[in-house]
Amino acid sequence: MLPSERRAALSLALVYMFRMVGLFVVLPVLALYADGLRGATPLLLGLAVGTYGLTQAALQIPFGIMSDRWGRKPVIVAGLLVFAVGSAVAATADSIYGVIAGRALQGAGAVASAIMALAADLSRDSQRTKVMAIIGASIGLAFMLSLMLGPVISAWVGVSGLFWLSLVLSLMGAALVWRAVPTPNSLSQSAGFSVNELKRVLLEPSLLALNLSIFCLHGSLMALFVVVPFYLRDQLGLMSEQHWWVYLPVMLVSLLVALPLIMRSGRSGAQAKALRIGVLVVGCGAAVMAAGQWLSVWAGLWLAAFALYFVGFNVLEASLPSLVSRLVPAGHKGAALGAYSTSQFLGTFVGGAVGGWALGALGVAWVIAGIAVMVAIWAVLLWRAPLETPWDSLAVFVASKDAGAAVAAEIQALEGVGEVHWVAVESLLYVRFLPSDISAETIYRKAKEAQAHE
Repeated sequence: MLPSERRAALSLALVYMFRMVGLFVVLPVLALYADGLRGATPLLLGLAVGTYGLTQAALQIPFGIMSDRWGRKPVIVAGLLVFAVGSAVAATADSIYGVIAGRALQGAGAVASAIMALAADLSRDSQRTKVMAIIGASIGLAFMLSLMLGPVISAWVGVSGLFWLSLVLSLMGAALVWRAVPTPNSLSQSAGFSVNELKRVLLEPSLLALNLSIFCLHGSLMALFVVVPFYLRDQLGLMSEQHWWVYLPVMLVSLLVALPLIMRSGRSGAQAKALRIGVLVVGCGAAVMAAGQWLSVWAGLWLAAFALYFVGFNVLEASLPSLVSRLVPAGHKGAALGAYSTSQFLGTFVGGAVGGWALGALGVAWVIAGIAVMVAIWAVLLWRAPLETPWDSLAVFVASKDAGAAVAAEIQALEGVGEVHWVAVESLLYVRFLPSDISAETIYRKAKEAQAHE
């Protein structure tokens, strides 16, 4: 990795982490805080928790298109400023409606796609996976730090102080983008919108199952965080500033248990098996938590089930993107990941809204029971989904755009190659192949030979 690529990866990862901490740091305490605001109802509490997902889902693609037209850095800075405005609105709100409006504005600064596009602009094809992995790791780190630090910081400055912290972080991110992130010489343009491409990735059974999975996973997470703060306060007698006593050990234990499982599934190529097991673990955790509410079991068992839920959550968060990349048809990765991200954000919104409604109508235990039932249905559907595939995929850079079609034809003629998709604006060939019949090294070698002949 070149120094410029390392600088781009680390600075963009920091920008992404600032933004995600701003979104998540209020999650452990927001429901309790919003419950005391004027006009609060359980449904509106849920909307306050999850409404940012709706605006993110709606504006992610438009922000990406604007970044193609007006440049990545100006659009990212503008999105972070919108996020800052939303943080200020939420921080100064004295009613539940103000908090909802602020959270919606936070989500409206939907710069994730533009940040990923800028990362692609600033990295070579051979290093792009590493750059994306560094940014992806920052998201997981942001989530864990937020759950652990949110209750502690709110004890000093209050929840409104957390929103002001979000504003400061977004401004720091904007300054970092403008001053520290390199400016690309050219933009990696998208190949253009295709209705047929979108239909293909939306209706592909395996990708449909993965989109359903990320929807259910983040829906369950938001619904859970609508009710868990109330359980910790009312059942365990913990004040909101003490909730980190629970979140810190739960996050650490779940990560320590999940990491070996994630690494093992990645080495063996058993992501589909890890996905199904992860869903069962999430469901078992939710079921035990729900039963614990009704049976008044020992609190330690409830907390163990809470940790079990996050073991499954961590495994699924790592397995799902890997499976999407593996199962997507050649040349359709952008559309597939866009549909995947939109499903995630919609799940966030629906989980918060439905969780809030169910809290008011049915109570904490029934919300968690509903999560367990949803996960059970999800597991049944997933068990029958075609997630195993003998195919793998790779991208080949072609230096001369004029040679792309000819190189694609020669690779297509190789035994074991299924699909070859040439994207001229990216100078990339996307190849789907059978590793049992042909190796990636053979394809790269053939591409190099074909380019030499052109």
